[in-house]
This record gives sequence, structure tokens and C-alpha cells, in this order.
Amino acid sequence: MRPKKKIQSKRQSSAGTVKTKLHPRSKHRDRYDFKALIESCPELAPFVVMNSYDDGSIDFFNPAAVKMLNKALLMHYYRIVEWDLPENYLCPPIPGRADYIHYMADLLKGSNRGKIPRGPQIKCMDIGVGSSCIYPIIGVKEYGWSFIGTDIDPVSVASAERIIASNPMLAGKVEIRLQRNAQDVFAGVLKHDEYIDLVVCNPPFHSSAEEARASTMRKLKNLKRQKVSKPTLNFGGQSGELWREGGVEKFLGDMIRQSKQFSTSCFWFSSLVSKQSYLKGVLDVLKKANAVDVRTIAMGQGNKTSQIVAWTFLDKKQQRGWVTRFA
Repeated sequence: MRPKKKIQSKRQSSAGTVKTKLHPRSKHRDRYDFKALIESCPELAPFVVMNSYDDGSIDFFNPAAVKMLNKALLMHYYRIVEWDLPENYLCPPIPGRADYIHYMADLLKGSNRGKIPRGPQIKCMDIGVGSSCIYPIIGVKEYGWSFIGTDIDPVSVASAERIIASNPMLAGKVEIRLQRNAQDVFAGVLKHDEYIDLVVCNPPFHSSAEEARASTMRKLKNLKRQKVSKPTLNFGGQSGELWREGGVEKFLGDMIRQSKQFSTSCFWFSSLVSKQSYLKGVLDVLKKANAVDVRTIAMGQGNKTSQIVAWTFLDKKQQRGWVTRFA
């Protein structure tokens, strides 16, 4: 029988574990401090179960609990005072979204003599901002950047606009634009005389509703370790958020080809690539599009690893000229 002292030591070590796969500047590298989160968001309290070690958790199978945890994280770490989502819309895991923004700050830093550019003069575009407005919230709070968020879904647009209107921190720093043509990525939302320092995008994961449902069932089975017959989306999601005909590869192929039409309007285009198997195809399209510089960045949360792909069509001289705008 293992001595009691060793059990306590192991538990204490677990409670203090740092999530080393997350970005070094992430606010989420430590385990969730549920006491602090509840102080910031008392609505979280009914969803938290404390154990004998005074360590809390929530039921990640429960969509209401997941949404309330996200709300608490946004209130505690990002100065958000009001945040909500329409029913059954995507509730994104915040640590991973924050990592994407931090890695993009590093990308801009590499073009700016080792200094992260901060302030509203840094203009970003979030393709598919969603109802949660997560990337603009994090980018504004962490680096003071300004954002244009685009989406094809009027409900998501209205939700994002409500979040902006309800949070003074976002006032004047985030603009939401409805993309009226679902086949366009930049045309219709990015003007030809408009300049963007950075594009971020979290593309639809799946190629069909059936594939999205099957993926959800696998996730729920892993959470409950039992067979699930009816999928309940613990993170929610609508068709445009979770799937698009042709899947990730087609979406990214379209995005890359269309980005070339705006080659001098943006410094760095970027997107998440959810599976390593997609990466080669994406890089092939970028090569055919004659991207001048392409970067791949590995990003890990828990047992999952995603890739960020970033590209620019600006040559070195154009890049040097662009950076003067950062100051």
C-alpha cells in the first residue's frame, strides 16, 4: 500500500502543474483557480464541484457549465463585464484561442526588431469572428490591437455586436462586418484601400453535418467513457462554424487564392490548420500562389497539437516599409 505522504505529494504536484504546451505568455498555464473564477463570476459557483483536496472542476459534458466557465475566464482575465452566446452556438476553448493571438504577436515581433507592436494602430481581421467575439476580446486586452470581425451568419454578427456594445473595453476597437457572399473570404469585407497588419482565422473543422456529428460523438464518448447515441454539443456550433462543403482543405485553398487578390493590403495572413494531414496540401497551394514567406507554428493544448500557417506576399523591401506603420 502506497504511503499516505506520497499520495498527498502526488496530488500537490498535480495541483501545481504548469501546462507547458501553452504559450509562455498565456494566462492559462496553471490549473483553473475556481475560487478566484467564482469571485469574478459568481454565476459559475453552481457548476463547480469541490473535492476533498479543495480542488474544483466542472462537468465538461454540460454545455451550460462550459459556457459559464468561459464567461468566468473572460471576466477574470480579460476585463469582460457582459458576455453571452445564442443557444447552440460555438463556445470556443479560450486557452487555445489565446495561444493563437500570442503566437501572432510573436510573428509581428519578428518583423519589428524583436519588439511586439502594441496599440490600436495594429489592425487585425478575424475571418469568422463567430458569436463569441473571442479573438478580438483577447487581442484588444493583451495587446491593444484593433479588429475587424467578419462572419457569414447574421446571428453571429448580432451576437458579436452585442458583446462589443456591452463592454467598454472594446468600444471603438472592434468593428463587425457581415460577409454577404459565403464564397468570398475577403471581397465584400476588406476594402481595396484598407490595410490590415494581420488576418486570423479558425476555419470550419468538417466537410459535412454528418462528419461534425460523428466528431462530437467521439468527443462526448471520451468525456463520459461510454457510448453516446444522441450528440449534445458541449461546445455548441452551427453549420458555418463547424462544417463547410469541401472541408478545411477547400476553405483554406479558397482563402489562400483569394488572399493573393489583396496581396498588398495585408502584411500577414494566417489560419489554424486543425490536422497535420492537411498541412502538405495547404503548403502546396501557398507555393502555387507564390507566397513570398510562409511560416508554420506548432501549437499544443493537452494531447492535441494544431498548426498555424502564416503567409505574406510582401517582399523584404515592402516588409521593411510596412513595419514603419507599427510605431
